[in-house]
Amino acid sequence: MNRRIQSFTPTRRTFVKGCLGAVAAASSPLPIWAGTTDHEVLAVVFLRGGMDGLSLLPPVAGPDRARYEASRPELAIPLAGDGAALTLDGGFGLHPAAAQMLPLYDAGRMAVVHATGMQHPTRSHFEAQDFMELGTPGEKTITSVWLHRHLASATNLPSEILVPAMAAGGMQPMSLLGSAETLTLDDPELFTFATGPWRWLDEQRRAMERIYGLHTSVVNAAGVQSMNAVDIVATHVTGDYLPAGGAAYDDDETGGRFRLAAQMLSLDLGIRVVAIDVDSWDTHENQGNGPGGVFHGLVSSFASGLSAFLTDMAARPIGERLTVVVMTEFGRRLAENGDAGTDHGHAAPMLILGDNVAGGLHGLWPGLEPDELFEGVDLEVTTDYRRVLSEILIERLGNRRIGEVFPGYTGYQPLGVVHGAARPPIYEDHRSGPSGRVGP
Repeated sequence: MNRRIQSFTPTRRTFVKGCLGAVAAASSPLPIWAGTTDHEVLAVVFLRGGMDGLSLLPPVAGPDRARYEASRPELAIPLAGDGAALTLDGGFGLHPAAAQMLPLYDAGRMAVVHATGMQHPTRSHFEAQDFMELGTPGEKTITSVWLHRHLASATNLPSEILVPAMAAGGMQPMSLLGSAETLTLDDPELFTFATGPWRWLDEQRRAMERIYGLHTSVVNAAGVQSMNAVDIVATHVTGDYLPAGGAAYDDDETGGRFRLAAQMLSLDLGIRVVAIDVDSWDTHENQGNGPGGVFHGLVSSFASGLSAFLTDMAARPIGERLTVVVMTEFGRRLAENGDAGTDHGHAAPMLILGDNVAGGLHGLWPGLEPDELFEGVDLEVTTDYRRVLSEILIERLGNRRIGEVFPGYTGYQPLGVVHGAARPPIYEDHRSGPSGRVGP
């Protein structure tokens, strides 16, 4: 189940021409800035469709292993033989198709946070993704999203950056909705100004620039931003990109998106935030538990792209300042269904990767006893996903304004998933007055 953005207030409009999507300016637009290399970068990888965390990171020991096998007679990841789970620590394993991620874990460059999600439960993909990307579970009236609010509220950014944010995917993810300077890119070859025969393009381009320059409306601003984006891609993005560090990207959609994100980060455009979508995790049918299964293929493609991206970035200066967080809207139900798949669940793991990550297992594992399950059927949420994101924002990106990024969220305490400067959050929302107490 794939979710793409749509305008959710009548004051925002999306200007689309061909394969180019540029979102109109928000009420507090960000400037277009000049690039530097000495800055932190956050890459948010969203596994859309509800990734089955109990297959990606299954219990491999203790009483929960027996409950897991009993609930999934066909889908349980085995402990031995072909397709056996790769042992981590703490009684958990890693799906065998994610073997390329195991060296990252062993090197302390991958952290796993158990049972994350929202305390506001929903089994709707659309609603869950909306809540997560808005950063306000249970509340949809807010008219901005968390990544845009981070860029707008951070006090440590320079006044000019060429490209503050980019999205690698077919359309801008909702988490960047309202950020007019987000460069949304899927296929650079199709990201172009094309309105007719090539011999007319220069004249058409000048005419469009004059038209858009006449007014300052939302549509005009989007048009100007679209042309600026085309210029950036035409100038900087080519098919000659050579990954660093021996990284090799698969020739599939997921590999292409990770490769594109790496290429853009290597260009010194000043990018602070990258959003990467990985689709098709809604495994209601024929999920499988071994090679050839749907889930095995999804994990293999994802792990390959993620590993190549981190290898590529680690060989470049930006790699020392890159933090990657992997999230999904919810997990899957403990018990398999009658169609050899899994239905919508509740909690799911989050992954945090990079040179500044405190590797290993974090958070509270709630257990698989019937009375420990949410509504008797799902893994319970024990860590608010905003707690993980807040720690990254505060300790890596230097933005303490959690009250502005996540309105209504209080009680933050670091989990210890990243290395950085531990500082108290600021819950006061400077846009509209106090929104909570200043935390410890």
